[in-house]
Amino acid sequence: MKYVITGGAGFIGSHLVDRLLSQNHQVIVLDNLITGNSANISQHSDNANFKFINHNVSNPITLDDEIDWVVHFASPASPVDYLQLTIETLKVNSLGTHNMLGLARAKNAKYFLASTSEVYGDPEIHPQPETYWGHVNPIGPRGVYDEAKRFAEALTMAYHNKHALDTRIVRIFNCYGPRLRIKDGRVVSNFISQALNNEPLTVYGDGSQTRSFQYISDLVEGIVRLMGTEYHEPVNIGNPQEKTVLELAHLIKDLTESKSEIIVKPLPIDDPKRRLPDITLAKKLLNWSPQKDLIAGLTETIAWYQERLVVNR
Repeated sequence: MKYVITGGAGFIGSHLVDRLLSQNHQVIVLDNLITGNSANISQHSDNANFKFINHNVSNPITLDDEIDWVVHFASPASPVDYLQLTIETLKVNSLGTHNMLGLARAKNAKYFLASTSEVYGDPEIHPQPETYWGHVNPIGPRGVYDEAKRFAEALTMAYHNKHALDTRIVRIFNCYGPRLRIKDGRVVSNFISQALNNEPLTVYGDGSQTRSFQYISDLVEGIVRLMGTEYHEPVNIGNPQEKTVLELAHLIKDLTESKSEIIVKPLPIDDPKRRLPDITLAKKLLNWSPQKDLIAGLTETIAWYQERLVVNR
């Protein structure tokens, strides 16, 4: 098959590119590298099944190729990014989603949307099932991402219902692994880079807020399995093991044998207090559940950072 993957030079997108090319599919990556990194896909530059186009999908594009799938992953995804790239984030998840849905419709292709657990906002239900509508502040600082993704889901379902477009929607919970940018700003990348440099590990609030952490290979497996279904409504893909941020800080400190101290700073506005997926649907529909143990996954991720991080010791 031939896939168009937007944001294919990013953290998750590039791992999906690897997986599809390993199965002898053809892949066209559309990415303007605003948060992606060409190094993530440079290993495929000589692959005849791979093509890279530097393009901002918030602007329309015409492709001559026959296409089987349009896979929309393009978007800033960490708070550091989308709080700086506010308008860009809104555009890529509205205009960009519209453009890619239009491309899929024009090519009679299937369409896959990468959505997020952030559509649940600061949830009042725990864990969060797909049937939960969320608790989102539309005008808060995180609204530029949360509401943009909610709109992207609504637009995707509108194309499915009005135009019979064959669509899929995945709601991605916290994910980590190699290629997660060192200055990404998310908790795993922050703690690892700080710990390796023996800098203070920055915990926001009292550290009691919880997250769940899935390894990148588990997420990609869930994505591929969802593509193989005919299910059109959102599906949670995440790890149902809950950890407090403070527990994660201590774990990474131990795994890196760091001398870092742990310090606390004020909790950001609208930061979710608890975030945990209900993956009942993924288990039933996809026969999927995460396989990578957190310690094993963090160990591999730390090793990747050690090879690339300029460590100040």
